[in-house]
Amino acid sequence: MTSPLAEETIWLNKNICEEAERLYYESQAKGTPPTPIQSSLAAEVAKARWHIKQSLEFMDGVAVATAGASSDVLNRLQSLELENADLKKAVGDLRSHISSLELRLKNLEIKPAPAASKGTPAASPAAPQPAKPAKKQDDDDDDVDLFGSDSEEEDDAAKKIREQRLAEYAARKSKKPVLIAKSNIILDVKPWDDETDMAAMEKVVRAIEMDGLVWGASKLVPLAFGIKKLQISCVVEDDKVSVDLLQETIEEHEDYVQSVDIAAFNKV
Repeated sequence: MTSPLAEETIWLNKNICEEAERLYYESQAKGTPPTPIQSSLAAEVAKARWHIKQSLEFMDGVAVATAGASSDVLNRLQSLELENADLKKAVGDLRSHISSLELRLKNLEIKPAPAASKGTPAASPAAPQPAKPAKKQDDDDDDVDLFGSDSEEEDDAAKKIREQRLAEYAARKSKKPVLIAKSNIILDVKPWDDETDMAAMEKVVRAIEMDGLVWGASKLVPLAFGIKKLQISCVVEDDKVSVDLLQETIEEHEDYVQSVDIAAFNKV
């Protein structure tokens, strides 16, 4: 008969385990590994358990970081694969385009010249015409008509018609209007100082008369320090009026005019 004590479980190292449990939780609260005061089995167990937990937590952090890095790497790999596919497509399009251009160039190089249509003989170079022999001059005095004949005389009717046509042409030419070349000129007439009478200066300028000269609009343009210049326009016939002579004529009025410059010159 079996003894009842044989079926009971006896925890012989209960006090050691309880001590190790206590030391473990104390180290967890402090955040540092247990430091046994005495070299006891409970302290060693608690220390080993603490190191195991720290290792597991570290491995969990490594796994999380690795998972984040892996997702980032996967995203970058996917974007690189898409870019690679786009580049392959672009390269393929370029290759096909280059192939078509090479084919067209090859066809142009070997394209034969258009053949002559059937029934149409090929053009042959024109045969050189034989030179006509120079007419032999006859030294016979009998072939020379020294006195002329009635057939060589100009007919009076033809002469009248020719003279009439010449007269009509001369009349038409005289009625045709002759194109007169003209120029539009803008002159800058500068006084000596701000005390110059600009109205009097304009009056003496407009008093200048030349065949083919027509004065136009004018205005006073400020220069500096209260001084103004007279800007006046005129139209001249190129064949009748010399621009240099016009400038010299204006500058002859030395009481008012210091200098004359051409601001604009346009053909009409």
